[in-house]
Amino acid sequence: MGSNDVMPKVDFSKDKPSDSQLQFIKLFEQQNRERAEKLRRLRVRNLWTAGILGGAVFGIYAYSMIAVQQERFLDDFNEPARQNSAQ
Repeated sequence: MGSNDVMPKVDFSKDKPSDSQLQFIKLFEQQNRERAEKLRRLRVRNLWTAGILGGAVFGIYAYSMIAVQQERFLDDFNEPARQNSAQ
């Protein structure tokens, strides 16, 4: 990269921004703060939603495992005795 590819440094002692530029900068910073706060709140809500959904999925899975474990009706099942067909 040549030296022309680098942006020149701004010297605020020589290039002072005008009042309208300062107002624009303050407005932009305020809008950026509001946007960042909205994103933070959205992130928190997304984490709560993920936690609730994950808990529901885990609860359904745990309930299913416990319900299957309690099924013992096949444990007492005996095959019927075979009859001799040669009688």
